[in-house]
Amino acid sequence: MTPAELSRTVRRAVCRAVEDDALPGPVPERVTIERPRPGGRGDYASNIALQLAGPAGRPPREVAEIVRANILLSATTSPATSVTTSPATSESGSAAASSTGPSTGAAPRTSPGIDRIEITGPGFLNFTLARDTRAELVRTILRAGPRYGHGDALAGTAVTFAPSDGPRAALWTGTVVELLRSQGAAAEIVPGAGERLRPLPAPAGDDPFARLGPDAARWGLLRPAAHDRPYTGAELLVQRESNPLFRVRYAYARTRALARNAAELGITPDPAPASDPAPASDPAPAPARDGNSDSTPEATGHDSATALLLTALGDHPAVLEAAARLRAPDRLARHLEHTADAFLRFQETCRPLPLGDEKPSAAHRSRLALADAAGAVLAGGLSLLGIDAPAYL
Repeated sequence: MTPAELSRTVRRAVCRAVEDDALPGPVPERVTIERPRPGGRGDYASNIALQLAGPAGRPPREVAEIVRANILLSATTSPATSVTTSPATSESGSAAASSTGPSTGAAPRTSPGIDRIEITGPGFLNFTLARDTRAELVRTILRAGPRYGHGDALAGTAVTFAPSDGPRAALWTGTVVELLRSQGAAAEIVPGAGERLRPLPAPAGDDPFARLGPDAARWGLLRPAAHDRPYTGAELLVQRESNPLFRVRYAYARTRALARNAAELGITPDPAPASDPAPASDPAPAPARDGNSDSTPEATGHDSATALLLTALGDHPAVLEAAARLRAPDRLARHLEHTADAFLRFQETCRPLPLGDEKPSAAHRSRLALADAAGAVLAGGLSLLGIDAPAYL
């Protein structure tokens, strides 16, 4: 389940509550989903109950209980999981730190893809995704390839921009058009249009494209926020970790190298095998505490490096949508940096390929699938910025 899918799930629950007169309208157009802040819980959090509390004339935690109950109405035959409410000890953060309260009783079944829903602080909803959801995220990315994160969030929206003067403004406008189109909007540049994008220009008389080449120039003009001066220095050409563009492209090249090496070894990526095939005489894997069979860290996200990378990949659709809505390609560039750093940490920590005489395992196949997914996200993001993603670097 991606943040966008979770947002739609929560919004549907709010719609149901309004239809049942449990909450007053109107239903918000979008439900914000974000990662829990320090001290929070689960994979994602939302402050939707705090937004609805005022119009409803009810305490935010009561509204959160209503929203949670309506999410649970969409339950299927997924394994039952506990749903808890924590004491209201904090009024800041999307998933404020607080001590765990008692269970609300018999564990209700959760919505597909959600393992646990908690209410913390004054009324923040915190979501822990199901284990197979993390594996499904990798499958979703691999099916979509570099177009992962493209969608119809802005379908039916028509946006026109006036042509912009100067290399940075022209590049910024063209990139925003591509971002809007990736979200289903009809966007184009039309002379005389009312909206004109005006990022801070590059120094007068400087031609970064001629001096740095197209890829480095694009990164230098798009990576800083619109109100910040662009990067135009020669450090953009340095192949070192201190150069963010190099790190992003190097990370992508590493995903391709892993794929090539895996093919040479005859290892086929698999998003989330539960375990290596065991002889018939071996006992079955012991159930985990939540009732599911034990599986690899790559499938469950228990490993911190794997979890960090999974979170970055899961955030990608929301980042693309935000970058389009806010006319901010710098958001995508920063996210690519974050994703590249998460992947480089993952590959150093988790070893996607066997070493020496080590036999390929289910864990290796799972890690390779996650590396392929990271490569797809990096390639797709760079493509939207108009930057080449090199298979060799």
